[in-house]
Amino acid sequence: MITFVLVHGSWHDGSAWDAVVPRLRELGHVTHSPTLAGHGKGADKAVSHDDCVRSIQRYIVGNALTDVVLVGHSFAGSVIARVAEEIPARLRRLVFWNAFVPRPGTSVEDDFPPSYRDLFAQLAGESADNTVTLPFPIWREAFIQDADLDHATAAYQRLSPTPYQPFLDRLDLSRFFRLEIAKSYLNGTDDTALPPGEWGWHPRMSGRLGLHRLVQLPGSHEVLFTNPRLLAEKLVHAGRD
Repeated sequence: MITFVLVHGSWHDGSAWDAVVPRLRELGHVTHSPTLAGHGKGADKAVSHDDCVRSIQRYIVGNALTDVVLVGHSFAGSVIARVAEEIPARLRRLVFWNAFVPRPGTSVEDDFPPSYRDLFAQLAGESADNTVTLPFPIWREAFIQDADLDHATAAYQRLSPTPYQPFLDRLDLSRFFRLEIAKSYLNGTDDTALPPGEWGWHPRMSGRLGLHRLVQLPGSHEVLFTNPRLLAEKLVHAGRD
């Protein structure tokens, strides 16, 4: 049995995992899917990256969880790396699913393609609360291109503006890269949320982890909506000893 804590990415909240959790439980595993500080509809968006980290740290400690396989999707890769610095003794393995692995002293934004950096800065500046609303064409063509239009539209309606500041905060991460903790990288082979090539997820991000287990699955950045059962099964492969 694995105790999973599943951490969602930007524009999502903990409910994004709702179709994944039943399959993990069918397979005999315990699952938790908290919402990051500042994320979700109606949340106070004035948060820092540290606030996001503390929300997951407090969830794990507050629920007395140990021997945790901590999963981070996309932006949450940067969060689980920081959580591992704070409570390594409670964690069994980290699983980065098409997730950012920032270098020490950098921000998540540093790993965005220039076109995203410019667009997100513009959208945050035009917002009333320093947030970024993901444009539907990017969602449709780059994030969830393996869904039909109706499915993509329904999933898009579950999103909410994401706080911009956590993208900008610089992360020390020197302790993370010294930790002796098992790591996996789960790579969606059709994931184009970061454009393949120079800016792609794998091997650019996975290669920063050092020794790790690589697990791959077909599908887009949003397989948790388009093929949740397969994602659950791949998470087990990535998370097991």
